[in-house]
Formats: sequence, C-alpha cells, structure tokens
Amino acid sequence: MIELRNLVKKFGSFTAVNDVALSIERGQFFGFLGPNGAGKTTTIRMMTGLYEPTSGSCLINGHDVQEDPVSAKRSFGYVPDQPYLYEKLSGREFLHFVGGLFRIPPKRISSRIEELMEVFEIGPFIDKRAEEYSQGMRQRIVLSAALLHDPQVLIIDEPIVGLDPRSARLVKDTLKQKTREGMTIFMSTHLLEIVEELCDRIAIIKDGRIIYEELQNELHNFNGQLEATFLELTK
Repeated sequence: MIELRNLVKKFGSFTAVNDVALSIERGQFFGFLGPNGAGKTTTIRMMTGLYEPTSGSCLINGHDVQEDPVSAKRSFGYVPDQPYLYEKLSGREFLHFVGGLFRIPPKRISSRIEELMEVFEIGPFIDKRAEEYSQGMRQRIVLSAALLHDPQVLIIDEPIVGLDPRSARLVKDTLKQKTREGMTIFMSTHLLEIVEELCDRIAIIKDGRIIYEELQNELHNFNGQLEATFLELTK
C-alpha cells in the first residue's frame, strides 16, 4: 500500500532524507519516529507530493506520487502537524469544500459528514466558524476531512499534540478501528506511549536515514524497551 524506494531529498548541500526505503502493507499501523530535524516531515512531504524527491520514488496504492499525482492523492488522506482551516468557513462548509475537491457527489458528502459528526463528536461546533475553534476542534475537523473520501491510506503527522484527553481518545480509537477495517496508516509522532498503544510496526529515522525497524511482539509492547531503544539510538 505504501512503498518508498530509496528516497533522497537534498536542499543545496544538505541531505535531509538519505536513501529511505520502506514497504508498508495494507491494514498496518506504522509509526515513524525520530528526533527533531531527523527527516520525518520531509519524508511525509515527499509522500504527499508537497516536495519532489531529489531521487527515488514513492508509491501509494500502486500510484507513483510524482508520475500520477491525481490518482495517488485520490487514494490517501493527509493530516499535517499544523491543521489548516479557512477561518471564515464553518466546519461543515470546509468539509463540503474538501468533498468537492474529491468530486464526491453532494448527497454523499452530506451523508459522510453525518457519519463523521458521530464518530468525532463534532456536531456541537460544526456550524461555527473555524476562527472560534480550539486546537482539538481543528484537529477533529481536519481528520474528518482526511477521511471524508474513504481513503485506503492515511498519512498523519503528530495527530495527538495539543489535544485534550477526550479528543485524544476519540482520535486514537478511530485510527485503530480504521486499521482493523483495512486502512493503512503512516503516523509520525514524538509520543512514544502513543506508538506503543497503536502501532503494529515502527521505524526510527536519524540524520535522514532509517536506523532501526521493529514489529510489535505478542505482548504488544515492542519488547518493553521502546523508550530505552529510542534514547540510545538517537542520543
């Protein structure tokens, strides 16, 4: 579902991502970890077509993001680390706007909004302007927008940062349920406890290179050493 083929991204003489290669299967919840400046967000921006790789390629659901960007982007949802909304639009208006971009029929957009209102409990504020939203409200609306077109893949950067406990639980439960239904999730985060709770597999990136990969074990705790391993490898 996600295949990164020897991705390299250079900014002048600086190499931000250096020969990153990953293959992530359908229904897998993948955690992408690393210290600040390690190359996580740069990798995600290449995956989503925001950056063009210096070399290498990225395939989402079999579509090359550079060669066939429209087909690739139709098949995934993306939530950036800083959720952006149009301040003068309500959440409902924003979701209708996003649905139009994906050419979803208007009746289908309305029904999907009703479904997502229930999932993320956004009904009480969906008709307020975004300028009135808290961070948690924004995150839930943006996540709803990313899921509106029923993507096969979700790429999400720091999904829990700034959320209150209620919002965080809603987001975590929904993401985990989506992988059970077959969605592939690629999540970048600094929060190791979230990784241990949600992820089936992880990779750690440092200085632009993948330095460690691991699958969850039968006890679902990455051998109980994730924090120690991360700190040792990234010191």
